[in-house]
This record gives sequence, C-alpha cells and structure tokens, in this order.
Amino acid sequence: MSTGTISQIITRKLTDVFKPKYLNVINESYMHNVPRDSETHFKVIVVSDLFADKPLLQRHRLVNESLKDELASGVHALSIQAKTPQQWDESNHEIPNSPPCMGGSKR
Repeated sequence: MSTGTISQIITRKLTDVFKPKYLNVINESYMHNVPRDSETHFKVIVVSDLFADKPLLQRHRLVNESLKDELASGVHALSIQAKTPQQWDESNHEIPNSPPCMGGSKR
C-alpha cells in the first residue's frame, strides 16, 4: 500500500509512470464544499514524451488508469492537462484556471 498524502501518492505514481518533463499536482479541494484539508479534487499537469502520437482521450485514459486506486477511494474529481513537451512549450506553460464549483452538495 502507498503511504503519504494523496497529493504525494499522485505525484509519485505519475512520476513513475510518465517520467514527466514537468509535473504539477494541484489540490483544488478548497474550491469545493468539502471539509477543510480534504484531498478530493485535483488538477494534474503532466508533460511527457509518452503522450506523443496519442490523442487526448487516450492520454486521459492513461492518467486515469495510473490513478485508478485513488479515484476509487476518495479522489472525487481529476482535471487533467496531458501535453507533449512541444505542446507545453507552444502553450507558454499556460494552463486555464479551473471553473468555479457549481455547488455540488451546496444545493
């Protein structure tokens, strides 16, 4: 079993699988109606050569597969930015902000 915070586990798994040129795991739980210090909503930015020649849907599936245990046991939402190094450079390292929470259980 993996140990550490969910953020640390996600970082470790994505690093092991994708050997990223750039990786950022952002806990966005604070933007949602969850208890303080929750680790339930994440955005990951993964830049890897392994995404070359793969369509976006396949890249997302690869990331989801590598984090299947976390998605099955507490991670409620995962926003994925999966880019090749060339795409990352062309984007000037800009990632759009996540949309505001629409309320979920606040309704």
